[in-house]
Amino acid sequence: MHLDVLDLRTFYYRTALGRAAQRAVRDQVVALWPPARGHTVAGFGFAVPLLRPYLELSDRVIGLMPGQQGVMPWPQGMANVSVLCEETLWPLERDSVDRLMVMHGLETSEDPSSVLAECWRVLKPQGRGLFVVPNRAGLWARRDGTPFGFGHPYSRSQLESLLRRHGLIPQRQVAALFQPPSDRRFWLRAGAVMERVGRAVSGHYAGGVLMVEVSKQVPAPTGMGLRDSLRRPLRVLDGLGAPEPKPV
Repeated sequence: MHLDVLDLRTFYYRTALGRAAQRAVRDQVVALWPPARGHTVAGFGFAVPLLRPYLELSDRVIGLMPGQQGVMPWPQGMANVSVLCEETLWPLERDSVDRLMVMHGLETSEDPSSVLAECWRVLKPQGRGLFVVPNRAGLWARRDGTPFGFGHPYSRSQLESLLRRHGLIPQRQVAALFQPPSDRRFWLRAGAVMERVGRAVSGHYAGGVLMVEVSKQVPAPTGMGLRDSLRRPLRVLDGLGAPEPKPV
């Protein structure tokens, strides 16, 4: 079940803990993917907190927000780039995205296989995707007071296995949110240090969220073509003429 966009906005933009979480995850994203000219960058779920560094240089930035979650205009004070969409049918062309980020879009979906099929569809063959999900073994997945405490958390092996089955091949893995999910002043002040130490000591496992970068398998794994065929109208009546009126 998707979270409400108003709750997500409140957490990430109006609480100290949310701003700290946003900064910790976004710093890892930028370290993996420095902003570059000429890219189309998309985020699905509630990924807009990660997209801001890409607004200036990218050819196009789009924030896809599922209907079950709701949408908000973003970024504030600039031309809107967010759009409401069906979680299993995005308004993007096939092979059109260079960089795709998914946060609060996979673990909360009731149809994760279809979400991953859309990820595969819109990624360019040379593109990259990045999935940010709650770590099943982490503290953040155990606290309902943050968005990472909802939905289905994953272990690294579970997530990588799921991605591979949908033609998304893991390339790099990192973690973030090594600080505890507490809004106490001490932990907030220590957050930046804990992120640096956590990445140095156990950068792939111990954080509150797992981040897996993927490439697109071409051709798609067997069986992935079914959803594309179902999008087209059935043609069982092709060849039949239109009914003729009865003579009066």
